[in-house]
Amino acid sequence: MWLQETKPQERRTLVAAFAGYGVDAFDYMIYTFMIPTLILVWGMTKTEAGYIATGALVTSAIGGWLAGILADRYGRVRILQLTVLWFSFFTFLSGFTQSPEQLFVTRALQGLGFGGEWSVGSVLIAEMIQARHRGKAVGLVQSSWAVGWGVSAIAFWAVYALLEPALAWRVLFWIGVLPALLILYIRRNISDPEVYHQTRARMAQEGDKGNFLEIFSPQLLKTTILAGLLATGMQGGYYAVTTWLPTYLKMERNLSVFNTSGYLLVLILGSFVGYLTSAWLSDKLGRRRCFMLFALCAGLLVIAYTQIPITDGMMLVLGFPLGFFLSGIFSGMGAYLSELFPSRVRGSGQGFCYNFGRAVGSICPALIGYMSTSMPLGIAIGYMAAGGYLLVIVASLLLPETGGLELSSED
Repeated sequence: MWLQETKPQERRTLVAAFAGYGVDAFDYMIYTFMIPTLILVWGMTKTEAGYIATGALVTSAIGGWLAGILADRYGRVRILQLTVLWFSFFTFLSGFTQSPEQLFVTRALQGLGFGGEWSVGSVLIAEMIQARHRGKAVGLVQSSWAVGWGVSAIAFWAVYALLEPALAWRVLFWIGVLPALLILYIRRNISDPEVYHQTRARMAQEGDKGNFLEIFSPQLLKTTILAGLLATGMQGGYYAVTTWLPTYLKMERNLSVFNTSGYLLVLILGSFVGYLTSAWLSDKLGRRRCFMLFALCAGLLVIAYTQIPITDGMMLVLGFPLGFFLSGIFSGMGAYLSELFPSRVRGSGQGFCYNFGRAVGSICPALIGYMSTSMPLGIAIGYMAAGGYLLVIVASLLLPETGGLELSSED
């Protein structure tokens, strides 16, 4: 019902950000479905598969911070278009690779746009939407990750049903070029928020060119460090599970392609509901309480999912709440980071903290691939995810609450 209180420009921005993050998810998650195929086709090891996933996440951290800096200087909308074009092109190019080394390069380059899209889109939404609805709006956009993930699971099942695996994985990458069409909608319907224009005008009058390194100044350094650790825990836990779950289900649970997709769709449905529920809770309970609640529940469920000997039927039942808490924890993050930093460095601060977390958290897939050579894959996933969610709880306790904060050009 809160959407009825938004203005047309706000709703158009929501549509653009929702679609952008959704296709971002499709282009990233499609690789996780291909790992078993590439292990068979190329003889790729699980360690190499982990390195490819980690490489994309590391460069996405660089791309996210860079996009945040550029968005502060050149505008949110212009840089949003650039990031969509970038990750679509390199996803398409990945379909032509002939070796793990080539795929590492194209996925790493794709990561630059993947990281930048979230950084710019979340700042754009946070500045555009009214304060009392900010958490719900950013959470709604965040829920599009589950939509993109779900579409990638359906596309995986459909393409593999029609084509041989040796060709199917390439076709899935080639489909990733279609999101570039979103740029046409953004150009026609979206403009930069008023608070951004006001900030740039005030800075011009004062002769202030801005300095993205201000987030490391004494006034902001503590906030930057703790927010970066918060993001590290969230993303380390999330990527530990989602990168390796298709492989875990297929190679340790011995599920077919169809059944793997079925299990993942239950997880994805839980993710979508979790995003929306957490978005509402982040405005009602506050950002910090919501983070801690979801981190505790996600950690317990990951342990149950991977460490306890349960039946396939019970695993299917637990998939919904696992997705609910695993993904829902992110809903308040975009709004929270926007509220922690002043307008003149909001893109830089948000881009750095979230993507610092992505860079450090991205080590988890590679570590799990390495650890799985000496222990079961499920055990490695559980250990890594539990550590990440413990970090979320600690960082949340040390950061301030910002729910309902009004954003202005003067802060």
